[in-house]
Amino acid sequence: MKQTFAFALLATVAVATTAPVAQAQLLGGTTANSAAPDSHLVDRIVAVVEDDVILQSELDAAVANIRQSTPANRLPPEDVLERQVLNRLILTRLQIQKANDQGIQLSNADVDQAAQAVAQQNNLTVDQLRTAVEQHGQSYRAFQQQLADQLLVQRLHESVVHDQVTVTDSEVDNLLHSPSYKAGEVHLAHIQISVPSGGTASDIQAAANKAAAAEAAIKSGTDFGAVAARYSDANDALQGGDLGWRRLDAIPELFTDTVSSMSDGEVTAALRTPSGFQILKLLGQRKQQQQLVTEYHSREILIKPTELLTDPQAQQKAQDLYNKIVNQHGDFAALAKANSNDDTSANLGGDMGWFPIDGWGPAVAAQLNQLKDGEVSKPFQTDAGWIILQRLGSRQSDQTEQVARNQARQEIGSRKSEEVYDNYLRQLRSSAYVKILVPALQDTSASQSGSAS
Repeated sequence: MKQTFAFALLATVAVATTAPVAQAQLLGGTTANSAAPDSHLVDRIVAVVEDDVILQSELDAAVANIRQSTPANRLPPEDVLERQVLNRLILTRLQIQKANDQGIQLSNADVDQAAQAVAQQNNLTVDQLRTAVEQHGQSYRAFQQQLADQLLVQRLHESVVHDQVTVTDSEVDNLLHSPSYKAGEVHLAHIQISVPSGGTASDIQAAANKAAAAEAAIKSGTDFGAVAARYSDANDALQGGDLGWRRLDAIPELFTDTVSSMSDGEVTAALRTPSGFQILKLLGQRKQQQQLVTEYHSREILIKPTELLTDPQAQQKAQDLYNKIVNQHGDFAALAKANSNDDTSANLGGDMGWFPIDGWGPAVAAQLNQLKDGEVSKPFQTDAGWIILQRLGSRQSDQTEQVARNQARQEIGSRKSEEVYDNYLRQLRSSAYVKILVPALQDTSASQSGSAS
């Protein structure tokens, strides 16, 4: 059983359950040298975020989740870790507030579906998921709240980029035919040092100093992932800044030439970007491969239940047609023209053309996997009705060009979405009222735009 599944999933967003404010004690004016709060206090407020608060218990829980899902050698010092996690909690809280302001809503079914997805990813049932969460000292209700918060953030993201990101056919054509187009994929890790939206000269200098410190740590032999965990402002910092495999054409144009000329294991100097600085490490690269897809040629007879034909009657009619084809050597095409209720294929004798395995849905795909060329399936039920399927043939089709177009379209959209949402988050953070009440948790490396700390 994958014991860290829930925490590894949720730590990437660092969302914690909101505890009742009534149990917190506001520590306004607390200094680093102040005496510890009275032992009878249940909790304390560590940050005010607009009209909401973040409690010490929330921060402690989020830090614990990070510790459970991150290798110890990748964790930064305790004070750095707490500041990083608090900043993520603040940004997440701002996104949730914005989602609520925009009227983005979730149903219980949405949260249940997300929990089901987590369970399936870890080869568990929902009941086993609940048990595993509780064994880690977290209530299942708190876990559901974390999922709900993540879904709200995802839907806010979709809302923000939906009307601002479009990809045209000409953009895809231009990318694929551009002299700068680079085929193949690279595995990258990065360290992102951000400058606040509208940052001052001192903000930029502070970020430059932080980037220089990260460079020095890497040159001294410190593991890149550990440096990312300590210095990076990106959400993937505690995962070592790992960006996974990306197509070269999906990398921002600012970095394409640099990355395409790098060797495995090579690390760049700090690169200036519109939002701050980036340090990149090339973990691996691979060439574009030919994309062969198995296609199937089939024909069908569809019998739909109607007001005049019940489902059992439709099944029996399909069974009778199957018997005519298999036992009486009836002409499949003629029977399809006379009986099939599929308007797109009936006049073609049921011919469905060539299509990939999932082209006509999972029920048809399951039958194709069982049939040999020329074989006819027994009637099987689908959402459309009862189907008799004959597999006529199969072939390998070279889809390299089409796959390249689809990937180019997706990557252009992803690139635009990342840029749009990154700018949105920077503006959101810079314009928000945020007051961190615990001096030890305040980030002294740069000014906190929009905050009152």
